[in-house]
Parts: sequence; C-alpha cells; structure tokens
Amino acid sequence: MQKFKALGLGLILFCALAQAQAPKKLSSTQIHHELQKLNFLGTALYVAAHPDDENTRLIAYLSNHVKARTAYLSLTRGDGGQNLIGPELRELLGLLRTQELLGARRVDGGEQRFSRANDFGYSKHPDETLEIWDKEQVLEDVVWTIRNLRPDVIINRFDHRSPGTTHGHHTASAMLSVEAFNLAANKSAYPEQLSLTDIWQPKRIFFNTNWWFYGSRENFEKADKSNMLKMDVGVYYPELGISNNEIASLASSQHLCQGFGRISLRGSQDEYVELLKGDLPPDKSNLFDGINTTWSRIENGEAIGNILYAIENDFNFKDPSSHLGQLIEAYELLQNIEDEHWKSLKSEHLKEIILACSGIYLEANASAASAVQNENLKVTFEVLNRSEVDVRLYKIHIKNSQNSLSPNLSLVENKKENLELEFVIPENNAYTSPYWLNEKGSLGMYKVSDKSLIGKPETPAAFEAIFQLDFSGTTLDFTKPVFRRYSKPDKGELFEPFVILPEVTASFTDDVMIFSDSQPKKVALAIRAGKNDISGIARIKYPVGWSVQPEALNFSITQKGEVQTVYFEVTPPANESEGYISPSLTVNDKNYDKSLAEISYDHIPKQSILLPSEAKVVRLNIQKSGENIGYIVGAGDKVPESLEQIGYNVQTINVSEIEKGTLDKYDGIVVGIRAYNVVEELKFKQSHLLDYVKEGGNLIIQYNTANRWRNQFENIAPYSLTISRDRVTNENAEVSILAKDHALVNFPNTIDKTDFDGWVQERGLYFPNEWGEEFTPILSMSDKGETAKTGSLLVAPYGKGNYIYTGLSFFRELPAGVSGAYKLFANMLSLGKENIKNEDEIKG
Repeated sequence: MQKFKALGLGLILFCALAQAQAPKKLSSTQIHHELQKLNFLGTALYVAAHPDDENTRLIAYLSNHVKARTAYLSLTRGDGGQNLIGPELRELLGLLRTQELLGARRVDGGEQRFSRANDFGYSKHPDETLEIWDKEQVLEDVVWTIRNLRPDVIINRFDHRSPGTTHGHHTASAMLSVEAFNLAANKSAYPEQLSLTDIWQPKRIFFNTNWWFYGSRENFEKADKSNMLKMDVGVYYPELGISNNEIASLASSQHLCQGFGRISLRGSQDEYVELLKGDLPPDKSNLFDGINTTWSRIENGEAIGNILYAIENDFNFKDPSSHLGQLIEAYELLQNIEDEHWKSLKSEHLKEIILACSGIYLEANASAASAVQNENLKVTFEVLNRSEVDVRLYKIHIKNSQNSLSPNLSLVENKKENLELEFVIPENNAYTSPYWLNEKGSLGMYKVSDKSLIGKPETPAAFEAIFQLDFSGTTLDFTKPVFRRYSKPDKGELFEPFVILPEVTASFTDDVMIFSDSQPKKVALAIRAGKNDISGIARIKYPVGWSVQPEALNFSITQKGEVQTVYFEVTPPANESEGYISPSLTVNDKNYDKSLAEISYDHIPKQSILLPSEAKVVRLNIQKSGENIGYIVGAGDKVPESLEQIGYNVQTINVSEIEKGTLDKYDGIVVGIRAYNVVEELKFKQSHLLDYVKEGGNLIIQYNTANRWRNQFENIAPYSLTISRDRVTNENAEVSILAKDHALVNFPNTIDKTDFDGWVQERGLYFPNEWGEEFTPILSMSDKGETAKTGSLLVAPYGKGNYIYTGLSFFRELPAGVSGAYKLFANMLSLGKENIKNEDEIKG
C-alpha cells in the first residue's frame, strides 16, 4: 500500500507542475479512483465570479470523496485584476488566469467553465455589474451551462441576498445562478439553445456559507443551522497518499499571478452549505442524499452497473488489464443506452479507463510547434501496447481533414510503433487563438459568434488525431491532441500546444507613443515570420492630421520565428491630438494586420494570442522637470516604460543594493504597485528611502493592498498614514481639485478637470482614509451615492523633499495613453523644482 500511496501523491504533484499537454499516465490506484468516479452518476456545479473565488476544498471533496462530476463556473476570466508574476494585464491576464484555473482543476479533479462576461474591474453593486455585463447574455450563459452539465446540485460561493456588501461581481454571480436554477427547465427560456441541448432542472441549490459571512466565528456559532449541511472536507485518501486539504492547497496554489501560493493544510475542516431552493437532504452531511446516483438512474443501466461495480470491488491493482474484457462488455452495453447525455459522458470516461488498463500509449507529435496555412506538416505517431492484450491499430485519422493512415497493425507487447503522416494545412483552417478574443467585444462582454464554443475554457486544439483500435472485435476511437514534444537541457521533456499562425505578424515596440512636441519620432515595427523565406511590403495606417514616412517599406525574412524590425517616421500635428496607428503587411496580395503575443510560464502551457496590432499615438503638450528616475518594481506594471515615453531616463533600482547615498543621483524615485506587499527586502531599506526624501528627493509610493504587508511595517510613511479599502471604481467619477494652489496641480503642467477625462477601468484603489496633519490631500472623488474620498493623492513635505502616496491607478492609465495621467505624474516628479526654475529665471 505504501507504494501505491507514493504513486498517487507523485501523480498529483506531477499534474500540478507539468504541462497540460502531457499525456495522462495513470497508476493502478488512479485507475481505481477513476472507476469509482465512473460509477457515480451525479453532478455538482460550483458558481462564482472570478478565478480564485472557487472553494478548492469543496471542489476537491466533491470530486475525490463523493466522486461526483464537479465543475466550476467562473463567470469571468479575471481580466480586471493585477498580476504578481509578470506584465500581462487585461486580455492577456485573463488568458493567464484561465490557464491557472485549468491547472487547479487538473489537481482537484474538477472541470472548468466560463461565461462571456468580461471582468471590467471592481464593482461595488450588482446593479452596476449586471448593467455593464448585459445581464441577459450572462444569464443565458449560466442557463446554457446548467443545461449542458445537468447538475443535480448547484453551490454558490456568494450570497445573492446581500447586494452592496461585497464585490458586485460576487453578488451578481449568485443572483444569476439562483435565477437560472428554474429557468434552465423552462422551454420558453432561451429556446434557441434547445437545438443543441435540452432543458434541465437541478434538484437543489446551496450557498457555501461560513463564519466570514456572519462577521465573526462567534456570530456563526449562534446562527440557526437547521437549513444547513455540514461536511468534513479534511478527509484523507489512503489510495492517493494525500488528504483532501492538501489537494485543495495544491489546486489553489496554481493561482500564482494572484499570489495564491500557499502552504499545505491537513486535518479535519468543516464546510457549510445553506439550502436556497429544492428539498433538504435527510442526511445533512450528504449533498446528494435522496438523489439516485447509481447506474440504475438510467434505463437499462443496471446491467452496466453490475459489471462495473464488480470491477471496482475486486480491482486487480497488479494487473488492471485483466479487467479489459469486462470493461469492453460494459462499453458495448452503454452504446445501447438512449439517454445521450449519460451515454456520451460515460462512454468517454470508460474509454479513458480502458486505455489506461491496457497500458496503451498514444501520441501525435508535430514536427514544429506552429505552422501556417498551405504549409506541409509532419506528424509522428507513437503507439505502444504495454500489456498482453490482443489489440490492433486499424487507422489514424486527423480530425476535420481528409488525412489518415491505415496501418492495420497488431500491437505486440512493449514493441513501439512509430508512424508518420505529412499533409498540407488547408488554406481555410482557422488561426489558433483564444476564441473569446477573435471579435471585438464591449467593456463588459466578450463576443462569441460560434454558440458551441460558449462556456468552453479554451479554444479546441488546432488538430486532433483519432486512433482507431480493435480489442478482439470491438473497435474504439481514441482522440488525442496534436502537440509538440521536445526537450531542453535545463528543463528536460516539454510539451507545447501546436498552433496555426499567420505567415507574418507585426507589433510596435511601444503600445503607446507620446509626442511632447511636434517633432517626428522614429517608430519601430517588429515583423515576425511564421514560415521560412517570406517577403512583402509593410505600411502604416494613421489618423487624420498625422503623417508617416516612408509610405511603404520592403521586408524579407529568411527563417521562421525570426523578427525583422523596420522603421517609420511618424509626425504629429502641431496641436494636441490622439489616435491609433496600425500596420498593414502585404504578402503575395494577402494582407495581415495581427500581432502575436506569447505567454510562457513553467506552471501553464505556452499560450499564443493573435490580437489586432495597433499603438496609441498622443500629441501632448507636456512639460517636466528632472531627468533621472529610479524605479522600484513591485507587483509588476508598465509605468517605467510609460515614463520613458515622455523623456525620462528610468533606471530599475535593485532593492538589495540600496545603501546610504546610492539614491542621490535620482531626480525622483517611484515605488511600483504593491511593492510593500511583495518585496520583502523593503523593510530593511525604508530608512534609506526616507533619508533620500529628507535630503531633497521626491518619493512616490503607488498603491499597496491594505493589511497585506509582507514586511510587517507599522507605517510606510514618515507620518501617520492608514491605508483602507476605499476606492472609486467609476473611471468617469467627477474629480474635484481641493488644493488648487498647490504646485502639484500647477507646475510644470496646469491640471484641471479635463485631465481626468478618458480614464480607464477605475479612478483608483486602496486609498488612505486617515493621515497625519502633515499631509495635504490634493483631490476629491466618489462613486455614486458615496461620500467623497480625499485620500487618492496625498503629499507631505519631509525634510527638504516630498513624500507622495497615491492610490490613483496610474498603472492602468499610463499604458493606456491617458493624457491627463501623464501630466499629473510629471507634476509629481517635478514637485519642489518650481523654485529652482524661478531662481534660474531671476538669474537669467
């Protein structure tokens, strides 16, 4: 048994860390675990708003202890958050968090679903959320998910009865789930869905409550629990050699871009759910009590169950292949079932178990990780039978193509068969990119024209190989994605998705280009080849009033993946103006205008994203004082690159190298977002930063998250300063200038209300709500119906310099090219230098 425990734990750890494309290799204990799941005919759906909202303890418990099919519906992909591990924001962050969710589900055993809702940022009330999201579309997606998954029980992470007490997305997710509970069974609701699915009525819907929702553990102890179920989710799985809470910890630790890496937990732990609709189970520790979850649930299912239960009860751990005859018999009986939902679901699951028991390995390895339309692609197939089972390989077919092999081989035990197929990628084959980004959506919604894709976590593989195997007269098809398997000396074996890309893609070196005067700028356009030996013509489209020279440039690239940079001269108009420039590449009379972004981290599969290629150009009358800026990187942002756009020389400061006098060379120092939350060493260097201010420097601290200090600071400022959770989420909220005579809004740029036009996503977050009298609040703003917040921008003189704390979301505004944000930031960096300028003028 100890051997089996080690294998089980090792497998889970492997799943947590390995690339998603790695073929499943199940130990005998894992096969038995899957058999138990196969023999449970019940489904649970967990519903919340974002990646990381899900309760991995409960999902892991339902999947691995109850053995239910368990799915998590996250209404959004988390696009509106921050990124602690890299520069990806907005759509790219949503893609990263999508893959982290899939990584979590590979660990806890659940499945993943989404709606078309876009995480537009923090929302204080569900009314605002549902207006921006388009309630009807998101509700339609929740109904679609319920009808497709057919859950017996639904569990909401949040309380639908408490609008305004938490994130509006949270409450909205629960409200939509409760409304969809009955709508899913109504034929009049979204009838167009019924051509692809059928109506479904879940039995029960719960709210996953706990003490936090009651304000304290004491309040929860006193609460009426007569309508609640309690489950101990801290169970231990001897077969796997790991406890449920350890699995849950590994699962939630996949959310690395949110800083959710966590220590493993063990031991008993209670979870509570409150019944909202449906009947209360007699056994108040069993969500499925009173629901038939056996094979007798479906007509003619008992005969199948008799076979599969017998295998489960008398499983041969030493030789799982001994059960193949029974498994094949059960599969054949399953094909006679009329219930298409269970027939399809259980057939696929049973085929996975058959393949695992037989020890057969199937792989489709592409000769390259990417290719273009009309290009030859070679796929190598590896087929290996690692048992004594009599199996023949009849055919290998590339799905959605006319390309196939018919080897008709008898698979001899442990003799590897390598076969090759070369074919031309059709010209009409779609490019590989996240399907929800293929069309331009709105602030709150992604646009997806192909209804069959709605809800899927990712775009289906570019190509799939179907292996047709014969087991003593029974033919089964096994589908495997075509991927690229290779190795690196420092990483070992790696798996990468195979993707279809355009012949050429192009991107500007800078997403935003600021022109502080009417002088032209050289603009770099990086052109990437999707295949060998490609040439064409590059042009730039530009807004009225601007000009570009030359009109066209030739490019020629020899090697696939190589990037050639060409340069255009862009001239702005004399007056303030803004717009977008975009490339147009012509190759053999075909035009291309996409940029290629790639996301590559060790904990997720490599991602390739095609987006419209463009850059914002801004003609801005902006003044600044000072040249050299030091930047301390926090959780990651693009503020340094933005400051370079307006002529600053920005140098990244290594916190460990800060010593007395090393900061004197900087005209200003900017601390990146959440730096005090994530940079441990800052606690040792804070005195040097304050000494820098005392000696005449400007120190700008961008927002930090309240009560999450990694370095146990009592105060990050030279005076009293308390950071709260106050924020203004409406990017169009009215802004009043309180300190109208302060240099911060007068030098070197005059700031007025118009400078707060065109802001994106929010005004700011985590504003201080208490501060010492030394601080001067500069601005006032508020969301609708709330009191004014005056802590968004605070300035205090300290010694000869100035300490500035700001919760304004410059990390969003500057990369978006918001003119007023640039002017205000330049003023912060120039603070104190107005006197120097006046003295120079007098001397002159």
